[in-house]
Amino acid sequence: MLPITATFLDEISHDIPHQNWGREEWRKDFAHMKKMGIDTVVLIRCGYKRWLTYPSEVLVQSEGAYKPPVDLVAMFLELAAEEGMQFYFGLYDSGKYWWEEGDYQKEVDINLRVIDEVWQKYGHYGAFKGWYLSQEVSRKTGDIMSLYTRLGKHCKQISGGLPTLISPYIDGKKAILSSQSNLSKTESIGLRQHEKDWNEILDAIKDAVDILAFQDGHVEYHELAAYFSVNKSLADKYGMQCWTNAESFDRDMPIKFLPIKWEKLLLKLEAAQRAGLSKAITFEFSHFMSPQSAYPQAEHLYNRYVEKLNAL
Repeated sequence: MLPITATFLDEISHDIPHQNWGREEWRKDFAHMKKMGIDTVVLIRCGYKRWLTYPSEVLVQSEGAYKPPVDLVAMFLELAAEEGMQFYFGLYDSGKYWWEEGDYQKEVDINLRVIDEVWQKYGHYGAFKGWYLSQEVSRKTGDIMSLYTRLGKHCKQISGGLPTLISPYIDGKKAILSSQSNLSKTESIGLRQHEKDWNEILDAIKDAVDILAFQDGHVEYHELAAYFSVNKSLADKYGMQCWTNAESFDRDMPIKFLPIKWEKLLLKLEAAQRAGLSKAITFEFSHFMSPQSAYPQAEHLYNRYVEKLNAL
């Protein structure tokens, strides 16, 4: 079993209920993360549409975003330092320019300003160790290669070469939006087309992206080994680290989303280990694995995982 040693932090939730935690709840959660071996936390996005994790003058002025009552970025950096963890900063997702309007240039321009602002505000924190490019795709969507290249290079240049991470998804049968009622679709990408597409994408972004962490929940469980093998081969080809994004929520249930069945998570982590992937990040600990999650099943998943980890 490849151990989970990283988690996303989802504090701009658009399809998962907010847990309304303050600093003490978050401090406890970071301690729970540390106990199960997590050493890296990744803010999945610093803002989504008008909602923000930090008081961004750039986004308040340009996007009419709401100024948050708490600076979560500073809090997460401080809590990460307390637990000896690395923190990766997730960029802004407009939810409209690149996704709805196809205006990738506007998405890039806003994020270039966000990167500058964030590095000036938080770059001195010792826990700040990397960047997450938050626009998630499965195929050669629009001008995504240029977006990744420009944003990734700017992140690295301004921060002295700190690593950049992307977490795409596979356009498999379970690549369904949370707003859709069905659980699967009839048409999906095949392994060879996935390999062809991502060979082209990674070739274009190889100088801007350091870590590739495909989401593991969009294909059937028996298909994972083949996709993991292809992803690892492509990452090696272009000099990238290959992680897995081990989703700790269940895509097979009609209720979106609940903590995953332990057997399913174990199967995915075992397949990732056999494929030689270097690290597992989960989406995401606080809702789906934490002992203090709003979902009671999450604590049981945590207990089963820790039992297995201790047995190993």
